[in-house]
Order: sequence, then structure tokens, then C-alpha cells
Amino acid sequence: MAPSAAAADSSPPSSPETTENRLQPFFVLHEASSRKPERTSTGTVKTRKKIDFSPSKLKNVEKPDVEIAKEGGDEGYGNLRMDAFEVVWSKIESTIKDVLRDINANVFNEIHQWVRDSFSTIRSFGMLTFREATQAFPIVTDASSKQLFTGLVLTKNMEFVDDLLTFEELGRHLKSQGCHVANLSSLDFTAKSGIGGCLRSLLRQFLVAPLDAADISILASWYREQGNYNNPVVVIVDDIERCCGSVLSDFILMFSEWVLKIPVILIMGVTTTLDAPRNILPSNVLQRLCPCMFTLGTPSERMDAIIEAVLVRQCSGFSISHKVAVFMRNYFVRQDGTITSFIRALKIACSQHFSMEPLSIILKGFFLEEDRQGLQDGLLLQAMFKHAFDLPSYGRNKMGEENVGSFAHCLSELKRSQTEWRTVVLCLYEAGKGDRIQLLDLLCEALNPALYSSRTSGTFTKVDKGHGVSPSNNFPVQQHPIMRKGRLICQAVQKVRDLPIAQLYKLLKRWEELTVDINEIHAKLKELLSVIKLENGRSSRQDMADSSKRPVSRSQLNIEKESRAVNEKAASLIECMVRDYMQPVECSPLHEIVCFKNVETLQLALIGDPRRRIQIDLLESYKILRCSCCSRSGHSLLPSLHDTSILYNLAQEHGDHINLHDWYQSFKSKVCSSRSKGKHKSKQSPLPKKRKDMNEPDKPCEASIQARFCKAVTELQITGLIRMPTKRRPDFVQRVAFGL
Repeated sequence: MAPSAAAADSSPPSSPETTENRLQPFFVLHEASSRKPERTSTGTVKTRKKIDFSPSKLKNVEKPDVEIAKEGGDEGYGNLRMDAFEVVWSKIESTIKDVLRDINANVFNEIHQWVRDSFSTIRSFGMLTFREATQAFPIVTDASSKQLFTGLVLTKNMEFVDDLLTFEELGRHLKSQGCHVANLSSLDFTAKSGIGGCLRSLLRQFLVAPLDAADISILASWYREQGNYNNPVVVIVDDIERCCGSVLSDFILMFSEWVLKIPVILIMGVTTTLDAPRNILPSNVLQRLCPCMFTLGTPSERMDAIIEAVLVRQCSGFSISHKVAVFMRNYFVRQDGTITSFIRALKIACSQHFSMEPLSIILKGFFLEEDRQGLQDGLLLQAMFKHAFDLPSYGRNKMGEENVGSFAHCLSELKRSQTEWRTVVLCLYEAGKGDRIQLLDLLCEALNPALYSSRTSGTFTKVDKGHGVSPSNNFPVQQHPIMRKGRLICQAVQKVRDLPIAQLYKLLKRWEELTVDINEIHAKLKELLSVIKLENGRSSRQDMADSSKRPVSRSQLNIEKESRAVNEKAASLIECMVRDYMQPVECSPLHEIVCFKNVETLQLALIGDPRRRIQIDLLESYKILRCSCCSRSGHSLLPSLHDTSILYNLAQEHGDHINLHDWYQSFKSKVCSSRSKGKHKSKQSPLPKKRKDMNEPDKPCEASIQARFCKAVTELQITGLIRMPTKRRPDFVQRVAFGL
């Protein structure tokens, strides 16, 4: 920003000769004037006393508790919420890492076993002496000993950012098993860097020292050092299709000649198809490779696992509303589609929740512990206790008397309802896996409070019980909003009706594991499982005894009829669970403590509106600076504002095109307005002439004002608010942004 007038006013007095040539520093902020003009020259100011928000001090505070709760921005209370956010997010982050590690664990173990087998095969060609291994030329052997073991890891169209994290985790896994690992990026295989850039990157990772020389014999000498030659050397390339084909070919040919001295094993990521190496590498290079195929989990599987662990099972107690879930799903699908971006959006939502909701610090104590120790230790401060009864969900549900017992009961009910909701959602997800139902889509329906209200009214059961959602039915799904809103839920229920008896038995066994915390449903599932066993045993015995007495078609008809009856019982059970136990978090009292609902704030943080934000900051900079002079003036312009802010405020008086001369004259008059007022006041001043001259600021010269004007105009051009003059109209600038 341009220097403010106040900054120029504070410069020491000097002679007129040196004023023109003296270089003044640029200041971003101007020095605010004092609120009390009668302040003494010693500069001692009364500081505002900070309130201690510790539990011990809050008991004896004289201030009303509601007012303290509203002061969530103070330093002490802000630190409590910041600590709570760090605890909750660290729990979420560690859970995500564990989930991704578990998904890739089987593939990583297969890769490690293949690396060990390949290393044993290389060692079977014979051990070299130290002199032979460190010679500067390769050893001439048969063609089979020159093959480079290569693992092609198919990432199934994962995004590049997610690939980096996956291969970094693979490198850490192999290092933990004793392998020497180097992770190379596709940027190392560029035509500009050549083969030397790849070697230097390898040497930096293995030798942990910067080396200018790119000599493979240095790597061979390091490998033959004591303790290194007993483990394989693994080189991981994240994306083979982003590499320069000629550089990658030279890299493969070089290491195939040195494979007996340095048992290098390649692992390369493939994002499209396994035929990608044939499109990049020539045939003579392909002959040097001994490939092995590995396949990672799909992005949808990874996303479902993260959603289940973080948002469905709620590892930290933090949850999101229906609108936020829909926005995050659309953001994931339409914007970048990376898991990394989804995790970043989740972190922003979590941080905003703790910054906006004072009672969010309860998540640190109550919802992260198995008992109520968080409440007993005084984490629920007295100020927050009063604030809890002002929450809209508490008054809407008419919870009755406002006391500690009522508040604790609401928290317990909130935790219980979330446990039941989680159980039903997981049961629906298990039922819909055969139809490839995505958990993120099912989560959006399960969090919909409008859909829950329609289910409790009985409309959902009536519609779904009489008709399915199969395309073969003649039921007009589009005419019924309940069926349209609950499409995935109805689809999962219909899937239960269509399952064969063997698959239904496996599904019910899985439901039995998930419903351990709901005794009533757990007992009904055990009863239904016993009926399935009984029906299967009776049907099999009856079929064996009556196979010669009755037609086969009649026997099959009876079996199908019995199976349909069992399927209908299972479908009725899941309908009952959906209707009675799947209550979204927004329908529970005190859900504001754990649920983030401000989708507009999250959208602004992720997508943003930088041009609008810049305009607001320029037009209302006094609200950000909070100086005494600007706060007293209101919306009027003062010379102490930033030059860019003054210039943009003056631009609001013009239309599409702004005349530069008129704009400059307005800016000049505004900047020099304080000087004229100062001179007018000095005539009435009883001070001596010398004292008056010392207090009077220097009048800015014309060149200084023009320089400040040009700098401010340039800043407005850089921010994209104006367009500079053209040859056709050199004395006008054009406004680019209008309105807020």
C-alpha cells in the first residue's frame, strides 16, 4: 500500500532543501492517534484488563455468565478452543492415516514380499568381491542377469496429489522392513535435467549429502559399505506417464548393466492402463524389464473408508450438517476430485466450527472420553453453561428445566442418538454394497432432517413397503418426493428383499456385529437368524424326503415362497431401524456443539471471492485498522487512510470510465485537506510562532503526491479492479469490478 499521510506527518522537521530529495520509508499501517488527547508525555496508557477464563476463576466472577460466553474472542477463551481443535483434528488426522494404511496394507505386503523374492533372485547369480562391485565398468554376463525387476502399481486413475501420498507411504513401509528406498518424482525425469538429474537425486537420498558429480560408481561404493549390501535398493517413480521417455529409457538401461553390483528394484506408478510402458519405452528397453503387476484400491473405496471412520463412526465426535455434506460431496466431484482436497475441506470445516461455536470445547472432554470425566473436571465452564440454554435446538425441543442435570441428559441423549444413527447407516451401507452405493451419497441422505421428518410421519414406510425402486416396477418414483429424496435408502431396502438366502444370512450376520449397542435390534436379528437356520434345515430335509413324491417345480415354489417371507422380515426390520433409530444430528438438542452447519463460510473459504473481498477491504479499511481517527469519522474519508483505499473510494463517484485528471485532483485535495485545516487552526493558536512552526507538518510537494497517486493506481490495476489507459483514450482508466 502507499504511505499514509499520517506517516509523513510524523517525520522530523528538516530544511526545505533536503525535503525534496529525502527518501522516506513506506509504511503499511499508519500510527493511530490517541483516544485521550490529555495523555501525558511519558506515554503511560491504561491497559485493558484481561479476563481469566480458568475454571477456578470463573466461579467467583462478578460479570454475568452470558456476557462472558459471548466474549469467545478473548485470548483466554480462544486458547481453550484452539487446544480443543488441535486435539480433535489430531484424532481425525491420525484416524485418516490409519485408514489409508489399512487399505493399502495388503498391497504393500505383497510388494514387499515380491521385493524380497526379486532380491534373492539377483543374489543367486553370485556374490561379487568389493573390487568387482566398485569397478567403473559393468560386468559382462548373460542377458538374464541384466533384467531389472519392475513392479507396475496401477493406481486406477487416482489424482496426482493422492499418488504422491500413496507412494510416500509405500516408501516408509519398505524402509521399515529394512530396504534402501528412494522416491523419485516425474520431475526428475525431464529432458532438461537428463540422466544426471536422476542420479544426483538418488545420491542425495542415499548418501544424505549434496554431490555435484553424477557417477553411478559412487552409489556402488556406498552400497558395498558395511551394513548396506544385505538389503535391496528400491527406486520408486510416482508416475511413469509423466516422465520423459528418453531419460527414463537411459535410466533403465544404465541400472540394468549395474544390477549385479547394485540390486536395484524399480516400482513405477501407472495411472491409466498397464500398457502404458509400451507406449513410452522402446522395445530394447522393455526387454530389460521383468514386470510384476499390483493394483491399489480405487479412489471410491478410499473415500468410503475415510467417510466411515471420520463422519459415520465419528472418531472425534465432530460431525457436519446435511447442507455441508452435500456441498463437500459436490466439491469433491466437481472441483478436483482428490482425497487430499476433501481432507483439506474437512479440516477447514472443523477449524471454523471451533472458531464460531463457543461450546465446541466440550468435544475435547466429553465426546473423546468413555465417561463423563470431562464434565466432572470442570471443562464445562459456568459461562458456557448459560450459553447452552440459548441454543436454538434446546429451546425448540422444550427440554424443560435449565440445570446441570438437564444439560448432561441432553448430551447423553445426543451421544446415544448418534450411536444409533451410525449403526443404521452402516447396516444400510452393507446392504447396498452389491449395488455399488457410495457411502458419501448415502451419508447425504442419512443427514437430511426433512427426510427424517417424512419417515417419522409414516409416509416413508407406506410408500416403500408397497413398492420397490426397481426399474421393472410400474411405480412412478418421480411423482413422490419421499422416494426421490430417499432413493439410496429405498434402494438398499429393496436390495434386502432381492438377496438370495445365503447372501441374506451373511448380511444378517454382519448386522448382528454392527448392532451390538442396540439391544432391541440385536435380539430381533438373533431371532431372525435362528428362523433362517430352521427354514434351511426343514427345507433341505423335506426336499430329500419328498423328492420322489412331488414334482420338482412345486418344491422349488415352496422354497422360493419361504425365502421371500424371510427376506420380507429382514426388509421390515431394516425399515423399522431406519424409521426409529436413524435420527440425523440436526434433529437432536444441543447438536450445535458437535455439528458444523455454516456452509456459506466453508464455501467462501474453499472457493472464495477474492475480488469482492479486496473491494470490501478497500472501502472499509477503517474497520480493520480500528484506529481512533477513522472510527470517529464513520464513512467519511480522511487523509490518514491508505492511498489505495482513498483512491478506490473516490472511484465510486465515477462510472465505467474515470478521468485521470479529475481523479488525481480529487486525490490531491483529499490528501492536502488536513494541512489546510491545520493552518486555519494555527491562526487562532496562542502559541509562539516558533512553536507553531515546529508542530506544523511539512506540505507534500507535487511530485510526492503524483508518485503516491501512480503507486495507488498501479496497485488497483494489480488487484484487477481497473484497466489502465489505452491508446484510444489515454486520459481515462476503465473500471473492471462493480458492486459487491
